[in-house]
Amino acid sequence: MDQFYRGTGRRKSAVARVRLLPGQGKVTINDTPFEEYFVYEDLRQDALSPLTLTGNLNGFDVVATVKGGGYAGQAGALRLGIARALLEFNPDLRKTLKSSGFLTRDSRKKERYKYGFKKARKSLVRHRLFYFVMRKKFTRFFGRGAGGRTGPIGRRLW
Repeated sequence: MDQFYRGTGRRKSAVARVRLLPGQGKVTINDTPFEEYFVYEDLRQDALSPLTLTGNLNGFDVVATVKGGGYAGQAGALRLGIARALLEFNPDLRKTLKSSGFLTRDSRKKERYKYGFKKARKSLVRHRLFYFVMRKKFTRFFGRGAGGRTGPIGRRLW
């Protein structure tokens, strides 16, 4: 087998194992042509941007296995994998790739769900009607109090 260069990239929950082989610029992902796998043009450009930046777009064939995540995460993982494989091919490209941010792993992930919330940070809706009803109930029992809307101990209710 010919000489090839490996790189592994991760983004969100996607993992890409990339091999660069000397060739004419053919890109295959999971045994599928590149144009069929990534339907959107901006994802294609994002994934191949390290090759475009270094001028090696037509110098290598890219064979990649990508698992997990969505299309955007997979494109980001592929970009990092290609950049790391290019670095293995020519360590002098490090300054160019690093200055463009292609060697930095994007560590952002989906935030976990918390109980008491609908999503990670989205809280339940507190309706104005609820406060209006609660104010009526409390004022019936405790009166207005000295500070306006206070309870029996003097703490604010809302």
